[in-house]
Amino acid sequence: MKKSIKVFSFLLFITVFTLGCNNNEASAEMYGEELTLSELQGKVILIDFWATWCPPCRKGVPDLVELQNEYDQLVVIGISLDAISRGGATEKDVVPFMKEFGINYPVVKGDMNVTQQYGGIQSIPTSFVIDRRGFVVSRHIGLVSKEVYRQDIEKALAGNYNREEYIKAPDFSLPTIK
Repeated sequence: MKKSIKVFSFLLFITVFTLGCNNNEASAEMYGEELTLSELQGKVILIDFWATWCPPCRKGVPDLVELQNEYDQLVVIGISLDAISRGGATEKDVVPFMKEFGINYPVVKGDMNVTQQYGGIQSIPTSFVIDRRGFVVSRHIGLVSKEVYRQDIEKALAGNYNREEYIKAPDFSLPTIK
C-alpha cells in the first residue's frame, strides 16, 4: 500500500511539474525584450494600465492607437495587468487582443512592483502622461477622452508649466509582449 501511494505521489508530482513547465514555456514565448522607461526620455509618454477583460480599457484602446499615430514625439505604453489580475486567467488573451485592436504601441507585462511604484493601481484603466524630462504631468483614473489626452500631451510637449510642482515618474523595466 505504501509503495502504491509513493508511486501515485511521484506520478502526480511529475504530471503537475510537467504541466507547470509547459504553461511557463508557452507564457515565456509571449515575452520579448525589456522596455525601460528611462530610455524613452526626450519623448512624451502616455502610460496606460489596463487588462483585456476590462470594458472601459477595451473602449479606450482605439483612442490610444489614434494618438500614437497622431504624435511623432509620443510613445504610448500599455501596461497589461492580465498576468496579475484574475489569477492570470487572461494572460494568454493579450496577444490576440493586440492583433484584434491593431495596437501600434508597446505593451508590457505589468507586475505588482510597477503597480505599487505608480501609487498602488486600484482600478483600471489608470493612465499617466509624462513629459520629456520624465515628470508626471497628469494622472487619470477611469476612461479618458481623446481630447483630455490631447490637452495633456500638448501641455507636456510645450513644457510651459512649473515642473517643480510635479513628481518624477518611477522608472521601470518590463518585458514587452510580442
